[in-house]
Amino acid sequence: MKTEFEKMRSQELYHIDDPKIQQSCNETKELLLAFNQTTLTSPNFRLLLQRVAPGIPDSSVICPPFYCDHASSNHIGEHVFINYNCTFLGGAIITIGNHVLIGPNCQLLTPQHPMNYLDRRKPMETSYPITIGDDTWLGGGVTVLPGVTIGKRCIIGAGAVVVHDIPNDSLAVGNPAVVKRRLNNESTKQG
Repeated sequence: MKTEFEKMRSQELYHIDDPKIQQSCNETKELLLAFNQTTLTSPNFRLLLQRVAPGIPDSSVICPPFYCDHASSNHIGEHVFINYNCTFLGGAIITIGNHVLIGPNCQLLTPQHPMNYLDRRKPMETSYPITIGDDTWLGGGVTVLPGVTIGKRCIIGAGAVVVHDIPNDSLAVGNPAVVKRRLNNESTKQG
């Protein structure tokens, strides 16, 4: 039988008040309290960053303040820059490829509450993973909703709300975000 934490990671309905889930959230809150008091030049910045995003490469950075509910949810590639005041709610895994730029005030939100209002009264939700492809740029204030995959080499315009998958090499803007045009990245593509 799966634990509630395993259900959370498996896109199943889970109890958000489960003790292990709450422990993960509380430990992350304590960690962020310390991390968000640092600057990029603070002596303990990199050590705390590695605890906020386990496995983050030395070539990548998250600018404090940063907010997340589960530090273990953030899988970040090489040469990633995450600007100030971003929020990653990671009941499900958030995967960010290589050479990704994330503007200030962006939100990556994996939890999904039940549609029925009576079910929403219960401490239950489902989470769906978010994936951001290599070489993608999210402008300031972009919101990415549960289960969305943004392809490689995309640009998502500032303030966009991404509710559906975005294919590779796309410029998408608006609320909800729509693809306005395909980007001609042929001369620089490496895979």
